Amino acid sequence: MPANPRAWLVTTARNRAIDRIRRERTLATKTRLLEVPEATEDDVDETTIPDERLELIFTCCHPALSLDAQVALTLRTLGGLSAEEIARAFLVPDETMAKRLVRAKRKIRVSGIPFRVPPALELPGRLGAVLAVVYLIFNEGYGGRGDLSEEAIRLGRALAELMPDEPEVHGLLALMLVNDARRDARVADGAIVLLKDQDRSLWDLDQIAAGRKTLDRALVLGDRGSYVVQAAIAALHVHEPQDWHQLALLYDELARLTGSSVVELNRAAAIAEAGDVEAALALVNELDLDDYHYLHATRAELLRRLDRVDDARAAYDRALALVHSDAERRFLEQRRAELQG
Repeated sequence: MPANPRAWLVTTARNRAIDRIRRERTLATKTRLLEVPEATEDDVDETTIPDERLELIFTCCHPALSLDAQVALTLRTLGGLSAEEIARAFLVPDETMAKRLVRAKRKIRVSGIPFRVPPALELPGRLGAVLAVVYLIFNEGYGGRGDLSEEAIRLGRALAELMPDEPEVHGLLALMLVNDARRDARVADGAIVLLKDQDRSLWDLDQIAAGRKTLDRALVLGDRGSYVVQAAIAALHVHEPQDWHQLALLYDELARLTGSSVVELNRAAAIAEAGDVEAALALVNELDLDDYHYLHATRAELLRRLDRVDDARAAYDRALALVHSDAERRFLEQRRAELQG
């Protein structure tokens, strides 16, 4: 019993009122960004989602929209990403992404899609889009914006608390924890440092251990979805020595699950590290990723190993024309300058 029950009740009521007003304002602001009729606090007050930002992401990921539209609109409205950043994440031209966002907003308005928190039974149906949003926020942060990486991990932990029996949730969290643990070692003197050259004393070993423990939780739950496989790959990458044959097999499984050309590019890199550079180059040459700088950077490295210097130089030039990160640009410039002949 409080020493002064009346004062306790007044203070609690006042704090509750302040929270209500803040949430009402946040919801109204996000609703206006989406150009949909405003919801009210009564629509979102009672929810099983403990994190307000995660709550809004679930709200935006409405199944009436296509998965790409759900992810793109949520990244734009809540993730803090520009249309250009989202376009890069989806590997499409800026104009294409801008049109997708306009169409998604128009569908919300014309169809009268309600902007409200889904009930608990609808959460699993929206989970795929929510995971994609968190994953892409992390990826953008991994490219240099540490604030976004931290936000994505925070959202991942909130998701794990909300849906503790979903293996893909734990898989995504494990993936982010392990990769983020190497953040301080990824850049030196303003340039990207390859994993094999990183100073391991700069790695956060406790966070890697936490990531592996989270991966174990995902594996115990039984599913082997794309995020669980990616987490397993991340865990193998920080193991010494690296088992490149096993990594190539895992990338092959991930490619089967996702149908992603980007995953095939990573598989090619693993095949090269396992010793078959010619086979890796043949795979890279088949991929339709001409506007993706990592394809040309990977191709340049493979050509370099095959002593095809002029071709490697041209591939580096193409990668440099497409790269956005200053740290990655410096790395590519260094690698190109090292070419002989």
